[in-house]
Amino acid sequence: MADKKQRLVLSIIDFLNQSVDDGTVKADDKESLEVAIQCIGEAFGVDPSDEDQVSRLTVKPATLPTIFDVFLKTRDKVGGTSSTAGASSSSSQPKTISAEGKAQAEKFKQTGNTLMSTKQYDKAIESYTEAITRDPTNAIYYSNRAAAYSSKGDHLSAVGDAEQAIKIDPTFVKAYHRLGHAQYSLTDFRASSDAFERGLKLDPNNAGLKSGLENSKARIVPDDDDMPPLMPDTGSTSPRGAASGGAPGGMGGMADLLSGLGGGGGGGGMPDIASMMQNPQMMAMAQQLMGNGGLANLMQNPAVANMMNRVQSGDMPSMDEIMSDPSMRNLAQQFGGGMGGTR
Repeated sequence: MADKKQRLVLSIIDFLNQSVDDGTVKADDKESLEVAIQCIGEAFGVDPSDEDQVSRLTVKPATLPTIFDVFLKTRDKVGGTSSTAGASSSSSQPKTISAEGKAQAEKFKQTGNTLMSTKQYDKAIESYTEAITRDPTNAIYYSNRAAAYSSKGDHLSAVGDAEQAIKIDPTFVKAYHRLGHAQYSLTDFRASSDAFERGLKLDPNNAGLKSGLENSKARIVPDDDDMPPLMPDTGSTSPRGAASGGAPGGMGGMADLLSGLGGGGGGGGMPDIASMMQNPQMMAMAQQLMGNGGLANLMQNPAVANMMNRVQSGDMPSMDEIMSDPSMRNLAQQFGGGMGGTR
């Protein structure tokens, strides 16, 4: 959710900066606007000079004015507004399209398809827009225009058209694929997965939707709420190590984790710290320890303090040494019980 807000804020900042550069804003107001831009960026944690952040948040080639223009055109063409209260009830009625209007719309759609095949995406968008103007009740036209927008990198506009196509015809499977692709390209992998899943409910054997769902789910970064609890509330240790043939002394899942990070029972090496901090299980363990006061209690353990002093001095203890200490072995057993799960 934070990324979505920051995307919007960056688009606003880009628009304001462009207004300053192109002379839209009077010279007398330039300084005040620049201060406002700085305040907006600081309030939402957006720094236009941070190339990495801008690369992650930018919606280019779309801009705030073009996005707003797409919204206005789409809203007007589907009869989303009415000028009077009396017209409101009539606008809710399905719009009747003449046979001639449908025929003209089909011609523009075919022209758009031809232009797409030659990668003339802007002209294809214009043709699909003409088709929509003549028949705004056809989901295919919005879906095709979504494909054209995505082809030129304007995935935000593609999302809007794909959603409109689904609104018109909730059974139109291809629109879910368009929506999922656009959301994926915007790095909104949860929304992308949702779109592909909705499409698969209609067409469970669709290979494209299956592939898209698999790719989207693979890119989702778990939130804190998605993490399994580190240790059971009962406080009991798990016999996982002994039952599953794990590490000696009931180390269990903790040994598996350390082994996967580069350490391991009997290997003599401690895991790489950078790798540990990138591991979701280690992060969950650290978050739980800090959240329940366990970290403070842990550091009061003489064995832990001694081990940390040795690590800081460059003397890395082996796994055998750690497991030979009863208090450290008990600690490892507790972590091992909480780290179990499918593999």
